[in-house]
This record gives sequence, structure tokens and C-alpha cells, in this order.
Amino acid sequence: MRKEFDISQFDKYREDNRREVKKANGGLPVSLWDTYSSFANCYGGVIILGIKEEKDGSWRTTGLQNESKLRKDFWDTINNPKKVNLNLLTDDDIATYTIGERKDVIMVIYVPMAKREQKPIYINNDIFNGTFRRNYEGDYHCTRLQVKAMLRDQTERTMDMEILDKVPMEDLNYDTIHGYRNSHRTLKEGHPFERLNDHEYLRSIGAAAVSEEDGKLHPTAAGMLMFGNEYDIVRHFPEYFLDYREEMDSAIRWTDRLQSSSGEWSGNVCDFYFRVYNKIIKDIKVPFKMVGGERVDDTPVHKALREALANCLINADYHGVRGVVIRKETDKITFANPGYVRTGKKQMRLGGESDPRNKALMKMFNLINIGERAGSGVPNIFNVWNDEGFVEPEIEERFDPDRTILTLSFAKKQAKKTSDKKQAKKTSDKKQAKKTKENIEMIKKYLEEHGESKTNDIAEHINLSPARTRALLKEIKEVQAMGGNSNRTYKLENNM
Repeated sequence: MRKEFDISQFDKYREDNRREVKKANGGLPVSLWDTYSSFANCYGGVIILGIKEEKDGSWRTTGLQNESKLRKDFWDTINNPKKVNLNLLTDDDIATYTIGERKDVIMVIYVPMAKREQKPIYINNDIFNGTFRRNYEGDYHCTRLQVKAMLRDQTERTMDMEILDKVPMEDLNYDTIHGYRNSHRTLKEGHPFERLNDHEYLRSIGAAAVSEEDGKLHPTAAGMLMFGNEYDIVRHFPEYFLDYREEMDSAIRWTDRLQSSSGEWSGNVCDFYFRVYNKIIKDIKVPFKMVGGERVDDTPVHKALREALANCLINADYHGVRGVVIRKETDKITFANPGYVRTGKKQMRLGGESDPRNKALMKMFNLINIGERAGSGVPNIFNVWNDEGFVEPEIEERFDPDRTILTLSFAKKQAKKTSDKKQAKKTSDKKQAKKTKENIEMIKKYLEEHGESKTNDIAEHINLSPARTRALLKEIKEVQAMGGNSNRTYKLENNM
């Protein structure tokens, strides 16, 4: 966190999603608490008092009139549960500096990221109207759906462990169950679970449990997701949707598509995993390898793709909107799921801390040797991509709605030779310019068809990050921005 503010770099700073400046001439700004909530509910940040942001984005010190009183007011307020539901700060999280020729005093407040079990951090004793998050456009009110997602994530018992008391065991798809059992039997011959009947087996793996309500065996939420039929799953998870999109020919919108709602197959998580995995690996080249006299048709890339797909399904918030979307293109595969990263994006990359959103689903995948329990899955993916010489994977987290996106590119890293770098840069610049032009045209077309739209909706349509989409929108002269912060929308002037 401390790296977010270095007094020696003051003149280079601008406001962004981790830094916020406020003048505080008349005491503590009311908006300070919005920012405290937003930083705590995202990745933390610094609030700097005694600074004004100029029109060009640069900072100018205004200084604080009474730093000691301001500090006391801050601690009194943050420890008032009627104003802030939880104080995350200690004395070490506030620092003062004297800066410039005028010796202006500024106060720097370091706000840490709240732990999963502490979220949401909210103000004014109003959880639904007082919860904020941060993006590059500032602090914005969380929706009721976002707040409910944080509340669901507080508990140690994940939502997939819920017993569906009203659902009979007969509602599960036993073709899927038997296929799963065959995989388990093949991979772990002689496992004690082999001897169990189907109902006992499902109870043992967490797909079913005895209800305290009637003393009978019923599917768990995980069992329904993994082994149910789509038309039953959506009764319990109305937003449930699994989508595989293959875009291998620019002339054709989808060269292949698989949707859970098609009615042509079960539509459950288990069958989706195996169907999609076979699709994403069909173009992977397998080197000839013999082990024990038998050919091995598997590579580290195969294992990484299994991990990425399982990770996407295991960590999806199945109450979240827009569903799970796997997109395969000629040069990359994108795995997108509803829900923010429970451990934080940085920790997800580092690994070593396992905190799955659906623990029961993870157990079921682990039983058939899919997925890592120790939180090493994502670091392993990065290691494989590095060993193969591919461009480093990208992890992106979007809010409103919450989504986690992992992009695995099959493009090779640029050559290290200077001449190669220059040539690669020229080629890259040309490609980027072409891509930028194409994206701008796509944005214009989208606005022509849909009218006034939010950044996230446009970004989702053209498959870009909201930040990049926002930058492109600023470049288009015909586009007019309306509103501020999270309410900002865009519209073509000739469509007004």
C-alpha cells in the first residue's frame, strides 16, 4: 500500500483508482467517507487531504489549517459505527508531510483492502445505499446485487453447500452422474467410493446431504449445478448461464457455440466442462512422447487449460449476471466468470492461498484430478505460459457487474534483440492502430444501434476492458459523455 504514495514523486501523481485528493479547507470533506468505503471494498488506496486537483489533472497543495483537529475529527468519525460500520485503520495508516515553498501541510490516509469476511464496508448505517466501490471515474454506489454478493462471500460455508430441501434426488441427471463416476473410477481405481450406490456416492462427494427439515437426502446446490438439468438449475439460480463461443473465422460471427440454455444437452457444469475442454484443446499440438511403452497425449499447456477452465467454473458466482463465458479465438482463449476475486487479484497471481467461491464444486473436480486445492493453479498457468514463451496471461477484474477475466494468449513474446524489438514494435504499432480503428468503428456501430450506453455495456460488446473502452470513447469526436462517475453514459451526437 505504501507504494501508492511517495512524497518524492508528488509532481508526477494524478488521481486514479488508488489515489484521491481533497482540499479539506473547511474540515473533513463529506465525500471522504465515500472514498474510504470504495477503497476498502476494492484494493485499497490513499486519500490525501490538503490538495486540489487542477483542470489538467495535476495536483496543487492548498494545505491544512488545523491538522491536529482534522486528525482528531477523523478518528472520532471513523470509530463512530453510525457513520462507518468498521474501522480498518491504525495510527500507522495516517501520515503528515510538509511540502513546497509555502510549507503546506498535507495528510495522507492509507486505506487497506478489507478482508472478504469484513466486506461490505459501508457508511451512514445504510448497507445498501452506503456501500461504494472505486473505478477510474471515481467512487460509485454499489448495486444491491453487488452488496448481496459481498454478504454471500462472508461465510466460510460457500453457497454451493446449501441443501435444496424441496428438490428430490430424482431431479438430477444420472447420465452425467454415471459419466462422472466412470471418470473417477478410471483415474482412481480401487477408491472406497466405488462400492457405494449412487445416492451414497453423491452424499460422499458433497453433491447431496440429509436435510434437517425432513431427514431425507436432497441435492446440494453444488450437486444441482454439477449434475442437474439446466431447466431445474435456473429455478435455484435464475442468472445461471454457461456459454462457449468460438471465433476462428472473422467472416463468421461464431464458428462454434455451446450454450447451457439450448435444450440440446443437460446444460450442467460437469458436462459443460468436458465438452468445452475438448473444444479448446483440439488445436493444441501434442509432441510425440512415450511413457512406459504408451503414448502420452498430454502437455503442460493441456494441464494449464484444464486448470483455467476449472478455476473459472469453481469461482463463478452463479447468482451473478451475464454468466460464464469462454471465448476461443485464433490467438487466445478468454475465461470470464461472474464474481470478483475473493483473495484479491494480486494474491490470485501469487498463489498459496486457496479461497474458492464454491468449495463443494472444487472437491468434485479435485476427485477427478482437475484443479488445485493449494491455490497454486493460477501461478502454474503463468509458469507454463512463461516456459512456452507465450505472452504473459492477463487477469482483469471488472465491477458493475462483478466479473473476473483470465486471458491466455498464444502469441509469442517479442524477441530480445534490439533490431527485432524495433521491428516487432513497428509491426505491433501497425496492428494496434488497425485494431484501434476497428474498435472505434465497433463502438460507433454499437451506439448507433443501442443509443445512450454505459462504458461497461460497450466494453462487454467489443471484448475490451472498461478502461481501454473509456480511452477510445474520449478519442471519438462524435461521442458525447453525459453524467458523472458511475452514472456516466455515452451517445453519438447525431443520435441525440
